[in-house]
Amino acid sequence: MLKSFIEQTINGLQTGSIYALIALGYTMVYGIVKLINFAHGDILMVGAYATLIAASHGVPLIVAIVLSMVLCAFLGVVIDFLAYRPIRKAPKISALITAIGMSFLLESLALIIFGANPRVIDQKYIPGFLSNNNKISIGFLSISMLTIFVIVVTSICMIALNLFIKNTKLGKATRAVSQDTGAAQLMGINVNKTIAITFAIGSGLGALGGALYAIVYPQIEPYMGMLPGLKAFIAAVFGGIGSIPGAMVGGYVLGLLEAYVKGSSLTTWANPIVFGVLILILIFRPNGLFGKNVKEKV
Repeated sequence: MLKSFIEQTINGLQTGSIYALIALGYTMVYGIVKLINFAHGDILMVGAYATLIAASHGVPLIVAIVLSMVLCAFLGVVIDFLAYRPIRKAPKISALITAIGMSFLLESLALIIFGANPRVIDQKYIPGFLSNNNKISIGFLSISMLTIFVIVVTSICMIALNLFIKNTKLGKATRAVSQDTGAAQLMGINVNKTIAITFAIGSGLGALGGALYAIVYPQIEPYMGMLPGLKAFIAAVFGGIGSIPGAMVGGYVLGLLEAYVKGSSLTTWANPIVFGVLILILIFRPNGLFGKNVKEKV
């Protein structure tokens, strides 16, 4: 019983780490432009395909993941420039529809380019230390190095992001724009540049989440970003969308909840319970755990 509980906790931390990475993209973009970027889940898919293509051409897997992050960071900036910047001052419903349209566009392009058949990152491209067979034993537990790698890498990224936001000039500019765009502009901050960098960081983290997701759950297809993207959005809402610590906590809580449900006799109820949590959050605590109740300016 105890062994099963600890194993499910470790699985939940692994899954939650990936959800947290993706949720950071949602929460960063919402925090600065008040836009729910529904195309963000498809950035995950692009990152997974980019990692697959690079690895299959002989690029070491770690380098392939970094290249996919750079590619998706650039893609995020392009999406912001072409789709979101022109409607920055338009009604919010316009931005929401544009985000949904961009999501469908990325999925359709992936379907045309790569086809509908799922692909996998071949085991021969995965370093030996990340093989599912490479495990370490701690007492009665056996933990794969891949699980440890996912948890450690995502933890480092989240700590680095927190330090970046709190301690760097650009991070402070990001916080200033999120709090009051007009005042930030008057203080000499380049708002469009700051927003573009936010999209780049969020998309890069989404690509990392996609690459890790494709290694842990080895199936890459055009619609693979839809479900983890929605779950990451729930994690962001749970933690308080717009709050970076909230996205992290929300991702881990959701990953643990999903793991515990799947480890019980309610396996088939995992997704309904997760989406039920979203409904309950919106009813009883719409601002999330760390969200602030901010009145909109009129």
